[in-house]
Order: sequence, then C-alpha cells, then structure tokens
Amino acid sequence: MTLANAVSKRIRTILSEKNMTQYRLEQNAGISHSTMNCFLNARYKSCNLTTVVLIIRALGMTIAEFFDDPIFEIENLIVE
Repeated sequence: MTLANAVSKRIRTILSEKNMTQYRLEQNAGISHSTMNCFLNARYKSCNLTTVVLIIRALGMTIAEFFDDPIFEIENLIVE
C-alpha cells in the first residue's frame, strides 16, 4: 500500500469513528474541498506533510496518535 493510500484510509477511519463529515474536516483544517478530495482519494503520489498536520490537528489528534496504526508499519508501505 502506498503512503497516500494509507493516509487516505486512516483519515476515513477516523472520520467514521468521530462521526465527522468531510465538510467539517475541511472547515476545521482550512483546506479546500478539492485538496481534501485528492487526499481522500489518494490522488497524490506523495503527501504534503504540512497539509497532513493540518488535517491531524483538525481531527483533534496528535501526530503520534494519527500514525500509531498498523497501516503505517514500514513493511506494509510502498514508498515511491
């Protein structure tokens, strides 16, 4: 799985757990709808760390909490 796919899946999982809409996340993070769609659909080959941090903050999490998931284990990731 690519890093972009892993970030996308993690965001979607957390949105579901928090019962938060994509729109609310966009508003809280100050990110445009088109940018968020690109993240959620893994259209980027790589993830902009600044944008990921804005999303993590908007989810009310720390960076460590966000990345503390088996989906980010190095043996599961394809780095392009």
